Amino acid sequence: MIAALFLRRLNRRINRVPSPTLAFGTPWVTVMLFSLAPILPIVASAPVMPPLGFMLLLAWRQVRPGLLPVWAGAPLGMFDDMFSGQPFGSAVLLWTLAAIVLDLYEARFPFRHFLFDWLVSSIMVCAYLALSLVFANAAGASASVLVIAPQALTSILLLPLMGRLVSALDRFRLLPFVEVG
Repeated sequence: MIAALFLRRLNRRINRVPSPTLAFGTPWVTVMLFSLAPILPIVASAPVMPPLGFMLLLAWRQVRPGLLPVWAGAPLGMFDDMFSGQPFGSAVLLWTLAAIVLDLYEARFPFRHFLFDWLVSSIMVCAYLALSLVFANAAGASASVLVIAPQALTSILLLPLMGRLVSALDRFRLLPFVEVG
């Protein structure tokens, strides 16, 4: 009886491997999908939508540090620039700098705590929002720093959820499938 249950469970695992397409493509596709959030039809008098693509990039880099390369900030930032309404090149610069900072952070602190990761991500998101405001004001907008306060608060509160989402997506990307051939 026990041997039959063991063999049945073992047969479900034999000849099954994670899909390389899912394993390598999931982080890229999810960050790009979350970068499309600014085109959602949300009517607001001030920016309240957090930078979901950037936050997901931070979450992927913190949950799975070696999965996205350091240079991933440039193409993903370029994709985000197409839909965010920011001056073109601002996300390329800021996402690349964030990836470099997270790489240095990972090298300095290989063993971390959840609260420390949340603090680092919160600082990076607030700096990203502030520098995005600087770039937007340099391109002709005229907004004060207080305008991004609700957006920053929403972003800080959503960061743990992004980490949980990335953990679930990481389990999804490593699902074993039947290997054919």
